[in-house]
This record gives sequence, C-alpha cells and structure tokens, in this order.
Amino acid sequence: MAPKFTPPLFKFLLIPTCLLIVLYSTLLPLLSPPPPKPQPSNHPIPSPCNLFNGRWETDPNRKPTYDDTCPFQRNAWNCLRNGREKMGRINSWKWVPEKCDLPRVDALGFLGLMRGKRIGFVGDSLNENFLVAFLCVLRGADLGAKKWKRKGAWKGGYFPRFNVTVAYHRAVLLAKYEWQPTQSAVSNHNGLKGIYRVDVDIPADDWADITDFYDVLVFNTGHWWGYDKFPKETPLVFYNAGRPIVPPLQMRDGLKAVLENMVPYIQKAFPRKTVKFWRLQSPRHFHGGEWNQNGSCLFNEPLEELQLDLWFDPSNNGANKEARQLNELIGEVLQGTDIQLLDFTHLSEFRADAHPAIWLGKKDAVAIWGQDCMHWCLPGVPDTWVDILSLLIRQRLETG
Repeated sequence: MAPKFTPPLFKFLLIPTCLLIVLYSTLLPLLSPPPPKPQPSNHPIPSPCNLFNGRWETDPNRKPTYDDTCPFQRNAWNCLRNGREKMGRINSWKWVPEKCDLPRVDALGFLGLMRGKRIGFVGDSLNENFLVAFLCVLRGADLGAKKWKRKGAWKGGYFPRFNVTVAYHRAVLLAKYEWQPTQSAVSNHNGLKGIYRVDVDIPADDWADITDFYDVLVFNTGHWWGYDKFPKETPLVFYNAGRPIVPPLQMRDGLKAVLENMVPYIQKAFPRKTVKFWRLQSPRHFHGGEWNQNGSCLFNEPLEELQLDLWFDPSNNGANKEARQLNELIGEVLQGTDIQLLDFTHLSEFRADAHPAIWLGKKDAVAIWGQDCMHWCLPGVPDTWVDILSLLIRQRLETG
C-alpha cells in the first residue's frame, strides 16, 4: 500500500511547483520565436513568373463575377444581353501564366487596399473597354457603386463603401488635336476636305488637368493611328511649338513624335508616387478583310499557338499586324521610365472567339459599322486584364 502524503510534505512540494509555473510562463515569451508577420491577402508574384506569357486552359467551373445587369455595361459590349453565342464557353477559359498561378481578383480585398484612392484610365475605347470590366468586377464588393462623371469627358464609377473612384478620360491620340476645314478657295484641291491639326507637345484637354488627382493611372493609344481613321481627304498634320513640322510626318512618325512628348510630360507633371502603367495593344481579329471590308470574327475557339504568327507577324502583312508594330515603338519610347508595361497583347492574341462580332445590340449596326472584332465581350477577356492589373497594383503599393 502506497504511503500517504502528510500535509507538511504536500505544502513543501506545492510552493516550489507554483514558483516554477510562474517563472516558466514569464520567460516563455522571451524564449519563443516571434510570431510570423501577417502576409498580404493576395498571392505574391513569384520572381520567375511572367504574367503575360502562358496558355489558356478550360475550366468548366469557371463563371463570370458579373452579368448583363451591371450598370456600367456598354450596350455594344454586353454580349450576354445581346445574345452572343457560346458565352459560357468564352468565359470558361482561364489564363495560366508560366511558372505561377493567376488568382482572380479579390474585389473586397482590393477595394480595401485602395480605400480613399483613385484609379484613372487615359486613352481610346480599348481602355474604356478595360475600365468597364474593372468597374463591373469591383461592383461585386460594393453593390452601392454609382456612375461617376465630371467635366464632360470624365466617366467612371464611385464605390462609396471604400471611397474609391475608377474613371476614364477619352484621349484617342493623347495629344491635343482639332479639325480645321480647308478654306473655300482651296477646297476640293486633291480631294482635301480639311486637316486634323495635332500638337505633339500639348496633352489633350481631357487629361491635361488630372496630374494631382489619381493614385494609379493606365495609359494607352494606338488604335486610332491608322489611315482608316484619318484618310488622305482628312489627314493628320503635326505641329510642334505652334508650328507645322517640316517635312510633314507620316502617321507612324507622328505617333512617335507624340509619344516622345507625352511620355516625358507624364514623367515630369505627375507625382513620382503615382503608380503608372501603359497598356500595350489589344489585338484585332479581322478575318477575310478589314472592319469595312467584310472582315469577320465568328470563331468558337481560341487560336492555337502556331496560328499567332500567321495572324499577327508584320512580315505576313495581314489585317491584324499593327499591334506588334506599335508595341515595338511604344516599348522603345518607354525605356528608362517608371511607367510599367501591361503587355496584354500576346494573351489576347489567342482569343479570336471573344469579340462582340455581329452581336452589337443595335439594329443595322453591322451593316453600318461592320463586325466588331476589336473590342471585347463583357464579361470576357478584359476580366483577365483586371486580374493582372489588380495584382500588379497590389504588389506596387505593398512594396512601396
């Protein structure tokens, strides 16, 4: 039979035991490693990852984060409402970058990160296409989002829960340009109706006064720099310091002159803390002719990798070659700046299946304007642009 502890012996053991417990609990925080720092709510970008190179894979469970009721939709791009065929298939594809994964944007987390901030898009209608996708995606985290507009050309959305503004400034050439009809004495000379004067050193009024307004800016230009927009009867004529440039510049050299003036202006006029991006060209997918020559994009599947050069390499002189040509020029001018390139061209080149095509939501639109093989159905490919841009914005803000 085990001996019983006597009360004095119990007291003798209890007191040092309590002292040891107190001492251990006091020293434990000092001896333990510190807790890990909280990680960003979104996935970091692995260093070898190139978000712009990769492949499209089908995911039957992938669904859009918004539908045709989004109040920011533009009618001609609202392919669900317009009855675009194969929309389920179009939105089942996901972009898989090389050596990493691309998460879908966490709209709630992103708006929380951007609380009190403003994001601006400056450029042509392809940046507006981008903006609409951005607004519709973010609205999922704030159903109280409202349309926002100021000073005529400004349009966008405001998210009251987070005090976030996302807006667009239409400036198709970036530089200021205006129509000047010919004088009656020289009218009809060589068929000339007038000129569009382009001041390569002056930003367009629609974005000249936004230098202190935005925390993030996304620029683009390129889709208006073609002779379909400005034929010989109504050409662009380029000016610098108020005088015509002599000898007169052709279209591509004019674009270069504008870029060589607008990029330094952006670098100088906008605060260094402003996060700046430049979205490269969104490829067109006209097949069998240009937009006004019965060009079509009635495709059900993305292009294969081996088809891309046939469609887009300038050496093949196809209807869609200008995207890569303009990208090369833009990339050269942006070298050495703090403006980050958004090279959505390659990943978008695959997606011949994802344009509004003939589903434009307006009677006789195709007869008047041709198929739309340039802009994108929404929801659709620009939602992937949103995933990438939001990830890059988060990275820039979190790393300072």
